[in-house]
Amino acid sequence: MDAAFTAEQDEIRRTLRDLLTKHGGPGEVRAAVRTTEGHDPALWHRLAQELGLPGLAVAEEYGGAGCTATELALACEETGRALLPSPLLATAVLAAPLITALGTPEQRAELLPRIADGTLTAALAVPGGSMAAALGLTADNRAAAWAGGGRAGGIQAHPDGGGGGGWRLYGEADRVLDGHSAGLLLVAAHAGGYPRSRTLLFLVSAEAEGLARTRLTSMDETRPLARIELRDAPARLLGADDGTDVCGVLADTGSRAAAVLAAEAVGAAAGALERTVAYVKEREQFGRAIGSFQAVKHRLADLYVRVEAARSAAYYAAWDPAAGPLALAQALEAARIVAGEAVQLHGGIGFTWEHEAHLYVKRAAADELLFGPVHRLRDHAAGRAGLFGAVTADGPVRGVAV
Repeated sequence: MDAAFTAEQDEIRRTLRDLLTKHGGPGEVRAAVRTTEGHDPALWHRLAQELGLPGLAVAEEYGGAGCTATELALACEETGRALLPSPLLATAVLAAPLITALGTPEQRAELLPRIADGTLTAALAVPGGSMAAALGLTADNRAAAWAGGGRAGGIQAHPDGGGGGGWRLYGEADRVLDGHSAGLLLVAAHAGGYPRSRTLLFLVSAEAEGLARTRLTSMDETRPLARIELRDAPARLLGADDGTDVCGVLADTGSRAAAVLAAEAVGAAAGALERTVAYVKEREQFGRAIGSFQAVKHRLADLYVRVEAARSAAYYAAWDPAAGPLALAQALEAARIVAGEAVQLHGGIGFTWEHEAHLYVKRAAADELLFGPVHRLRDHAAGRAGLFGAVTADGPVRGVAV
């Protein structure tokens, strides 16, 4: 592979970094998370209209830029560096690919142009609150119980009986990223009753009757989460009920999303490291900058190696999405370690609410709770690769730990 970026990709990174340096500092981030939307609507409008961020990976025929996951990963690396609260991840990384893969031509023509220009935000709601399992990152999403199903549990779907092809949903989903403010919800629900239960995706409007949304108190305010309650809410099936492997599409989307999430986590780790390096150059002890002490230099060098290794893994995963889960595991681990060391190296000030160091710790911890944990990401990837296959008389059994 050619690891060099094109001039266009470098320009995306530079332009976005310049904009976020001016309008996405710690003060702006703190103000944005306290808004009703959980982000700055004016800045989101600029990111959509001037830079076209939500439409980067949307096909040109639907008003997007027609770029690849690499461009989206580079953009998210910069938003991660600034810890920017925005609907970019939920809308462009999770919802838009699912609409593209499963939607009918009419649904794609209706929804994707509005996503590309930033006028419509979307969120993926899965029952049980296990986003990682639903996306096939930590378990086989066909075998895992993330969607409930059976006679009870999860979110149930049934035809509304009106003859118009509509559906009704009943159930709830927790920890829905940006679910409180999204204009459109993609809801994973069980249909077909107990004997022929199958997982499908449905479109639910934010104004639908029977829909209740509650913003939850979350560890990381820059990752707003919500509880979605559906009480006989009207919905439209995403795509057609023609036997399409919805769980397979979710897993493919998860692998690509993992590469972008890895780049975002790398950006957060790099941002924490850059702030720490700047601080140790200024903070003096015993008449000299603490950054001149050999022990501090060694710690920072170790953190730099972790960040660069995670960045390389994220860039590779953007080129080969199959490596996405492992890249995400490495990036989440790097973000957690770098953020913790950043607090330590900032000394007493790093433990205060007024300093931004704790924001990086919260981002690292919240992302691992939402998309990890790291050991399960690696365990599932190893199982899929057959690294720990049990040997029987008939040969190795793939994916069985010994």
